[in-house]
Amino acid sequence: MEKILFLAHTQKDGSLPKIALEVLTAAQKLARDLAGSTFTVGLIGGDVKVAADQIAGCGAEKILGVSGEDFSESRYATDVKAAEAIAKTVAATIVIAPGTSRFSRALPGLSFRLKGMIDTHVSGINVNGAQLDIQRWYYRQRMVATLTRAARPWVLLVDSGTFPVYAGPRGSGNVEPVQVALTEQDKRTKVTGVQAPLADAQTIRPDADLLFVAGAGWTKKQSDGQTHGKEAENLILGFLKESKASLGSSKSLVDLGAEGETVLSFISHLNQIGQTGSTPRHPKGLATCCHGEEPHVVGWRFINERRAINVDANCGWAQGKADVLYVADAFQVMKKVNELLGRTA
Repeated sequence: MEKILFLAHTQKDGSLPKIALEVLTAAQKLARDLAGSTFTVGLIGGDVKVAADQIAGCGAEKILGVSGEDFSESRYATDVKAAEAIAKTVAATIVIAPGTSRFSRALPGLSFRLKGMIDTHVSGINVNGAQLDIQRWYYRQRMVATLTRAARPWVLLVDSGTFPVYAGPRGSGNVEPVQVALTEQDKRTKVTGVQAPLADAQTIRPDADLLFVAGAGWTKKQSDGQTHGKEAENLILGFLKESKASLGSSKSLVDLGAEGETVLSFISHLNQIGQTGSTPRHPKGLATCCHGEEPHVVGWRFINERRAINVDANCGWAQGKADVLYVADAFQVMKKVNELLGRTA
């Protein structure tokens, strides 16, 4: 009989992040599909009562919590001790948790302390009879593997965008406190502040509804024989500001900077989408000024609705790689779109 533990940490306001609510859906499904299994929730944070109320109707047998000022911030030593205490309290055989940066640091240490195994970047969970199988991608999301393990405990860190967000009823969650003894050595790391870019300067937004991808065509000569790099920057930044979209880039555009050519000042390798870049999971995507070649399209495989703007009616997007292709000048299209967005703002 499997003992399933859903493990999550709270945000600053005490609630659970979106990715945690997605993984909770996976934990519920796992508990239903594995006959005879038990399902427990474990929460870590400064105050976990808000989070417990948020998921009170999830069907867990009990909600365990480690709370207090020492657990409000991300810190390896305190996080791993809290996770270990919860896991040992329920003798968990399967620990399923969101693949946040905080847990990606701490939970490998948890699997070591429990003498178990861990798999990260999990993108699928299936039950075949009494056997649990997981899926994850390799080689920049070009190969998918199905894995199973006999070793227990088995810790699973699940990627965002893989499961729907938990939408169960709220209520009054009864949290059973779990005590964790900390030493001064555990608390030696201190969070003194957070440095983050302004909202308008942040171009990578994983939770945005739309992914806007800029291709190298933005920096090329236009119909008048001239480049319009500054105008391209203003159009793209204006659209991102009004739409709150996330910004992606083709490899060609990122590589131009290394070749000494004109590039968009706010583009870096972190924005790159494709075979050698990231593979985002936004509901919608709009590609502009790129041809839809295979290495780039690989990064789009998890976008639900794909649209593109290109002056070439025979580009790669027209070969079934986009749901809609607008054969038009991206400069003119985005200028008009920004005008319309400005009117509704």
